[in-house]
Amino acid sequence: MAKSSLSPMHPQLSRRAALQAGSIGLLGLGMNHLSLLDAAQQRTGAKTPPPKAKSVIYIFLSGGLSQIDSFDMKPEASEETRGEFKPISTRTPGLQICEHLPELAKRSEKWALCRSLTHGWNEHSQGHHIMLTGRSETPVGFDPRKPRDTDFPSMAAIANDAVPARNNLPPAIVLPEKLIHRTGRVIPGQFGGVMGPRRAPFFLSASPYNPLTYGAYPEYLFHHAKGRDTESRLRYHAPSLALPEGLSRGRMFDRVGLVKSLEAQRRGLDQAAEGYDRYRQMAVSLLSDPKTQAAFEVHGADPKLQDKYGRNAFGWSLLQARQLVEAGVRLVQVNLGNNETWDTHQAAFPNLRNYLFPPTDKAVSALLDDLEERGLLDDTLVVMASEFGRTPRIFKIPSATLPGRDHWGALQTVWFAGGGVPGGAVIGKSDKIGAYPIEDPQKPENLAATIYRALGIPQTAYWEDTLKRPHYIYHADPIPGLIG
Repeated sequence: MAKSSLSPMHPQLSRRAALQAGSIGLLGLGMNHLSLLDAAQQRTGAKTPPPKAKSVIYIFLSGGLSQIDSFDMKPEASEETRGEFKPISTRTPGLQICEHLPELAKRSEKWALCRSLTHGWNEHSQGHHIMLTGRSETPVGFDPRKPRDTDFPSMAAIANDAVPARNNLPPAIVLPEKLIHRTGRVIPGQFGGVMGPRRAPFFLSASPYNPLTYGAYPEYLFHHAKGRDTESRLRYHAPSLALPEGLSRGRMFDRVGLVKSLEAQRRGLDQAAEGYDRYRQMAVSLLSDPKTQAAFEVHGADPKLQDKYGRNAFGWSLLQARQLVEAGVRLVQVNLGNNETWDTHQAAFPNLRNYLFPPTDKAVSALLDDLEERGLLDDTLVVMASEFGRTPRIFKIPSATLPGRDHWGALQTVWFAGGGVPGGAVIGKSDKIGAYPIEDPQKPENLAATIYRALGIPQTAYWEDTLKRPHYIYHADPIPGLIG
C-alpha cells in the first residue's frame, strides 16, 4: 500500500544492502558516490526514474510573502481579506496572479504553483527553521534566538553533504548573506545543526549585513533605512577572489605543495584531512581558474544582462545564482531580503507595490529567460518560498499609519519553475479566504523531498552522525505532479 504524501517515510535498507553499501564507504560522512548509492537503491527494490533537473535554485523570501496578495488572490472575498491589489490573467487560461507581477504573468507556461503548503508555526525563527530544513517540527532544545548544534540540518547542508561536487566547487552555496535580524539575532535553521559545522553549506557574503541593507538596495530601499543610505554601505559586493598581494600563482602552488607534505604527516586524522583536502581543492580552483572566478563576479557580466535582472541586490543575487549553477554548483539558496524584509505588518500594500514586487518580478523573470536561453531551464529546478504566509484578515498595529497582515503558518503558496515542472500547473487549493488548504495539502517535508529528488538524491539515502547513527534524508514523498 502506497504511503500518503503527508506521512513520514523512512525507507529501510536490508542488512545485506547496508553491508554492501558500507563496504564501499557509502554510509560514512561523505556520501560522495551518487552512482554507487543509486546501485544500492536498486538492490533494495526502490526504482525511481531519474529526474530532469540536476541543480536547484531555492529563492527564500525571508519575512513571509502574502499568498493572498501574490499567487492565490481572493477577489471575491470581503475587502478586509482581498486587499488593495487586483488579479490579472496569465498566459495560462484560468490562472490569475497579482497585477504587480506582470512579467511573471507573461511567463506562466514556465512555472507552476503549490497553493496548499502548510505548517503549524507563526513565529519567524520557527518558520525559518522549518522551511530551511524541511522539517515541520522543531528539535529538542530549539532556541529561537540563535542557532544550536542540535538544530536539524538545512536542506543546503544536506545537499552539500549528499551531492558530489563538480569542478571543485562547493555542492551548495547560500548567498548573498546569512539571514540576520536587525537586532543581531542569527536565524536558526541555516546551518549544519546536528550534522556539524564541517558539513554546513558555503555562505557567499556578497552584501555584508548591516541594518541599512534592507530590501532590493540600492534601487529599492524602504522602512528605517530610507534616507540614510550611503553608496559604500548599500553596494552589492561581489567576493574578492584575487590572490593576496605578493603571492604569484607559482608561489601559491608551492604553498599547495607544502600543504600536501604537511597532510602526509596527519594520516592519523583521516576525517579531518578528508574535509580539509576538499576545502583546499576548492580554494585552489577558485584562485587558479579564471572561468570559476567569473562565476562569482556579477559586476563584470554583460551590462545589458545586468539591466535585465535589475541592478539591485535581488537582481545581482539571481544573476549570480545562474552563473554558479552553470559553473557546477548543485544547489544555490538565494535569500531575497535580509532582516525579514517581507514581514509586511504595516504599509503592506505600498511596500509590496513599490519596493518588493517590482525587483522580484523583474529578476525572477530574467532568471527564467536566462536559464532557458542557455539551455539550463530543464536542468534547473527553481523554487520560491517563505517561512510562512500572511493572515487572511488585514489589520493595523497601533503604531502604524497603514495596515498590513500578520504571520500565518497554516498556508502559503510555493512557486516552482524549470526542472521538468509542468507550466501553468496548480497543485492544491485553499479555502475562500486563503486561510487553510482544502485540497491536496503539502508539508515542508514534501517540499524538501521535491528538492532532494531534483538533485538526484535517492529516497534510501541517509547520513551518519559522529556516533554512526543513521539519519534519513527523506521524511515524505515529493510533491506529486511536479518533477515526476
